[in-house]
Amino acid sequence: MDNLDMNILNRLLNNCRKSDRQIGIEIGISGGAVRARIKKMEKRGIIEGFFIKVEPPVLGYGVLYFVVSGENINEILEQVSLVGEPYFVAPCVGGITVCSVVIKENLEQKIILANKLMKDVRVLSIFEAENPGFSSNFTKTDLEILEELIKDPRQKIEKIAKNTKMSTKTITRCIEKLQENDGIQFTLIYDPKKIIDFIPHAILAWIEGDLKETLKNMNETFSESYLQIPFIAKNQIVLLMYSDNVFKMDELTQKVRNIKNVKSVDLFIPKKISFYMEWLKNTINNFKKAPKLHLTYQTN
Repeated sequence: MDNLDMNILNRLLNNCRKSDRQIGIEIGISGGAVRARIKKMEKRGIIEGFFIKVEPPVLGYGVLYFVVSGENINEILEQVSLVGEPYFVAPCVGGITVCSVVIKENLEQKIILANKLMKDVRVLSIFEAENPGFSSNFTKTDLEILEELIKDPRQKIEKIAKNTKMSTKTITRCIEKLQENDGIQFTLIYDPKKIIDFIPHAILAWIEGDLKETLKNMNETFSESYLQIPFIAKNQIVLLMYSDNVFKMDELTQKVRNIKNVKSVDLFIPKKISFYMEWLKNTINNFKKAPKLHLTYQTN
C-alpha cells in the first residue's frame, strides 16, 4: 500500500460509484492505473466488497451505539439483538468492540432495557445516534432500484435497467436522488488488518458546544488525514482517519483533544468491520407489500 492506494480507497469509501477515470483525474494517474490498483486491493483482500450504506434514520428508525468489553462477535450479537437488529460491528485493538443496532421505536426505553438485559458482556457505554435531519420520500420504484443496488452498488445503469425492467432514465434519476441524500452512501468494506503500511483508526470526540462549528474546525484541520467523511452521533463526532505510524496516530489524537469544544477523546483501532443488511432488506420487502406508493419520513 502507498499513498495513491490510500487516496483511491478514500474516494471509493466515500463514493464507490466514482469511475476509475474520475478518480484518476483527481489523484493524477490514468483510469487504467486506478483500475489495476483496485483489482490488486481486491485480490489481496484489502477491499472485501462494495456496498450501499443506508443510515436507519433515513427510513424512520433510530440507532443505538454500544462500546463493550470483549471480542466474541457471536456473543455480542446475541446480546445486542435483545434490543434491536444488528447494524454494525467492529472489534478493536485492546479487547473492545464497537457495535450498533437499529431501533424501530421507544429509543429511550431500549437504552434502559439494554442496561438490564445485557448481562453477559460488559457495556462500557451506550449512546444514540443524533437525529441528523435526513428527509426522504422513497417510492416503490426507488426501493426496487435500491434493492438491486444492494447486490452490487457499482452496477452499470444499463444492467440495473435490464434487471428491474425499468428505463435507464428512471435508474439514473433514482441514483442521483440516492446520492444527494446524506444518509445514503455508496461505499465499501475493507479489512484493516491487511492495510500493512497504514493504520486506520477512529477518534470519537465528545463535544460540549456547537457540533457543526466544531466539525467545521476539524474538517479544516484534519481533512488530509480522513479515510472517510466524519459523522455525528448525538453529542459525539466520529473521525475516521489513517496514519502511517503509531506516533502520528497519537499526535492526531492529541490535536483532536485540543480542538475547541472537545470535552474528551477515545481512540479505536478496528481489527475488522462488518455491516448487517437484514434490517434493510426486511424494510424494503415490507414496504413493497404495502398498498401506499410513497414511504415518507421527515426527521428533525
